[in-house]
Amino acid sequence: MPESEPVSEAAPPPVRTGAVGSSSLSRRLLGDPLGLAGLVLVLVLLACGLFAGWITPYDPFKIAVRDRFLPPSLLHLFGTDNLGRDVFSRVVEGSRIALYFASVATGLSVLLGLTLGLIAGYGPRWADSLFVLLFDTVNAFPRVMLALAVITILGPSSASVLLVIVVTTFPTYARLVRTSTLSLKTAEFVLAERSLGAGTPRILLRHILPNVVGPLLILASMDIPVVITLEAGLTFLGLGVPPPAPSWGRILNEGYSFIREAPWIVVSGGIPLILATLGFTFLGEALRDLLDPRLRSRR
Repeated sequence: MPESEPVSEAAPPPVRTGAVGSSSLSRRLLGDPLGLAGLVLVLVLLACGLFAGWITPYDPFKIAVRDRFLPPSLLHLFGTDNLGRDVFSRVVEGSRIALYFASVATGLSVLLGLTLGLIAGYGPRWADSLFVLLFDTVNAFPRVMLALAVITILGPSSASVLLVIVVTTFPTYARLVRTSTLSLKTAEFVLAERSLGAGTPRILLRHILPNVVGPLLILASMDIPVVITLEAGLTFLGLGVPPPAPSWGRILNEGYSFIREAPWIVVSGGIPLILATLGFTFLGEALRDLLDPRLRSRR
C-alpha cells in the first residue's frame, strides 16, 4: 500500500492579491495533458459513485450459482464471480465505498488537522509543544501497523477503518497548517491588522485561513489515493468493510481465492484502484503546479 509523499514544511508565501481566476485556472488545467487525464478519471469515478444505481446492469448482491465463473462477455463485461454475481456491477457499486471513505475520512482529517494546526501555530507556546509532540508520536508509528493494531482492538467495521484513516492522516495536515501559520502570523499585514485592534478570530478567519486552505486542499487531493488504497488493503485482509459490501478490496480478496478458475476477478478489482490512484495523483499534481505561487513563477 503506497504511503503519501513526505511534505516539505516550508510555508507557502502569503497570497494577498493576484489570485488565479477560476476561468484562467480551468484553461490552464485543461491545457495540461496529465491534469486533464486526472480530471477525466476523477469525474468518471465520481459518476460511477453517484449514479451507480443507474449504471449497474445487474444487482451487485444477487447470487446466481448457475452463472458462476462466467468469463467476460457482452452480457457480463467483467464476468461473474464464484457466486454468480456480476463483477462489473460490484466494481461500480464499490466506487461508492471508495468515494465515501475518500470524502468523509479525508474531510474529517483535514478539519481536525486544520483546527489543531491553527491552534499550534497561533496559540501559546505550550499548546504548540503539546500538539507537535502529538503529531510526532502518531507519525512515529508505521501507518499499516497502527491500523492493524487499532482494528484488532476495535474489531473490523467501517467505523474502525474511518477512525484509523483519520488518526493516521491528520498529523500531516496539522503540521502543514502549523508551519504556514507560524510564518503568516509575523507577516506585515497580520501585524498591521493586530496593531489596529483586530482580534484573534478575525485574523485567523480573514488572513491566516485563506492562505493555508489552498495548499491544504492540494495535499488532501493527493492523499485521497492513499485513503482509498488503505481501505481496500484492510478490507482485503478481512479487517475493513464487512461483507456483503462490494469493496474493491473484497473483490480482490475473492478473486485471489479463485485466481486459477477466474483470473478476471482480480484484474477487475485491481484496475479501479490503479485508475483512481492515477486520477487523483495527476489532478493533485496539476493543481499544485497551478496554485503554488513558487511553482507558477518557474513555468
